[in-house]
Amino acid sequence: MKIFAYGIREDEQNALNEWMTNHPEVEVDYTDKLLDPQTAQLAAGADAVDVYQQLAYTPETLTALHELGINKMSLRNVGTDNIDFETARRYDFSISNVAVYSPNAIAEHAAIQGARVLRQTKPLDRKIENHDLRWAPTIGREVRMQTFGIIGTGHIGHVLIDILQGFGAKVIGYDVYRNPELEAEGIYVDTLDELYAQSDVISLHVPSLPENYHMINKETIAKMKDDVVLINVSRGDLMDIDAVIDGLDSGKIFGLAMDVYEKEVGLFNKDWSHETFPDEKIADLIARENVLVTPHTAFYTTKAVYEMVTQSMDASLAFIKGDETANEVKY
Repeated sequence: MKIFAYGIREDEQNALNEWMTNHPEVEVDYTDKLLDPQTAQLAAGADAVDVYQQLAYTPETLTALHELGINKMSLRNVGTDNIDFETARRYDFSISNVAVYSPNAIAEHAAIQGARVLRQTKPLDRKIENHDLRWAPTIGREVRMQTFGIIGTGHIGHVLIDILQGFGAKVIGYDVYRNPELEAEGIYVDTLDELYAQSDVISLHVPSLPENYHMINKETIAKMKDDVVLINVSRGDLMDIDAVIDGLDSGKIFGLAMDVYEKEVGLFNKDWSHETFPDEKIADLIARENVLVTPHTAFYTTKAVYEMVTQSMDASLAFIKGDETANEVKY
């Protein structure tokens, strides 16, 4: 049995080495290169591939694997929207993802960044760096005094609710699929409009689906409270970033914490310090004192990386052996 892994980063190697030690019956080879039609040839002789990348799994890429006799692919991440499923179906690909690797990692990031916006740590840090040690006018808002609206109460949203309740904040939630435990607590509102109208802080925890596209837009922002704080650690296309920028400019939006961006592919996870930065909107947002931008790193903890590597390799092995895996993507 042989698995070939693509895009292996230095921080993933310990987890991969541990998995290899625990599975001496499996031959594992890997590269730091991403999977594309050319690098597919590196997997010749493998029974399955393990991948993590923002590049699309195009018809050409999947065809290249098919021509090598490979139709088993395990993703080390959640998102599958960059897979050409029509081609995958034609070649009978078995595909898995890691749907739950560490909800706490992402929920903690949302809570921390949201609290930083409320306490205005970014402008305060800049003042202190310039030896300006005056308090005013950089005054904060207490987390416990806010009403947090959580859109999407799955694994991540639920953990975030627990964290916020630990602060003493009031939390309301909206989800098409309600969690019985949270429903018993009386968390839910019946409509998004109710959530928009009542929330001081709104955090998004829903997938990238057509019905969720630009759910934060000019019309929905107008329904929100003045001085609202927005948090997006889910998917970039949930927000119309132009509408959000307008809300920041007008003062309707007090602050923004964003870990994802609709046009992040090719922009995030790259060092631009010695190159011309190519995205004026993100450059503008980074420069604002009431905006916190992180480059899709909410997931990026040692625990999450370990689970992503381990669960994806386990799924690859299950595919090869003909066993079932809970991480298989049904498409």
